[in-house]
Amino acid sequence: MAGRRATPTGRYAGRSAAERRAERRRRFLDAGLELFGRGPGYRGTTVAALSEAAGLSTRQFYEEFAGLEDLLAELHLEVNDIAEQAVATTLREAEGLPLAERTAHLFRAYAASITADRARIRIAFVEVVGAGPRIERQRLARRARWIDFICAEAAAAARRGEIADRDYRIAAAAFTGSITGLLHDWDAGWVDATLDDLIEELTLLLLARLHAADGSTQ
Repeated sequence: MAGRRATPTGRYAGRSAAERRAERRRRFLDAGLELFGRGPGYRGTTVAALSEAAGLSTRQFYEEFAGLEDLLAELHLEVNDIAEQAVATTLREAEGLPLAERTAHLFRAYAASITADRARIRIAFVEVVGAGPRIERQRLARRARWIDFICAEAAAAARRGEIADRDYRIAAAAFTGSITGLLHDWDAGWVDATLDDLIEELTLLLLARLHAADGSTQ
C-alpha cells in the first residue's frame, strides 16, 4: 500500500516487529471506529485527530494507511466479516430447523452482530454512503454477497420443498434494502422499537417474500 515503509525486524519488549505493527494498526482501527462510528464521522475526522485518538503519530498512520478512506474501507469490511462469521456459525447450528425458525435464527445472528456496537451500524449503513467511488463499489459488492447468501438459502429451501422453486434475487435485494433503511432509522432514533421488534418484523417480511409464490404464510 502506498506510504508504507519496509517492515522492521527483530523483537522489542518481548514482541516481534510484526506484533507491534499489528497492535499499532489495531489502535488506528479502534480509533476510527470510535470517531467514525460515535464521533464526528468519517467526513468530520482528520488524520491528525484520529492519530491523537489512537495515541500515535500521523507519520505512523501513513505507514499503515494511504488515507482515511483506506481506514474506512477496512472497518466496513471488518464489520461485514464479523457478521458473516456469526451467520455462518448459526447456519450450522440451525440445520434441520423449519424454515421460519431457521430464518429467524440467521437474521437474529446478523442483527446481533451488527448492533453489538452501535458504531458498527453507522459504519455499515451511514458513513460508507457517498464516501467515494471506491467505497461505493465495496459497499455494493458486500451487499451483493448478502443477496447471494439469501438466494442460496432460498434455493436450498426450494430443494427441500419448503418454498416454491423460483428466482428470489429481487426479493433478496428488497430485503437487504429494508435492513439498511430500518437499522439506520432505528439507530437515528426515528423508529421507536426494540431490537427484537425489528428482528421479528424483518423476519416476517422475508418469510412473506419467500412464500409469495406458493400462497403459504407459514
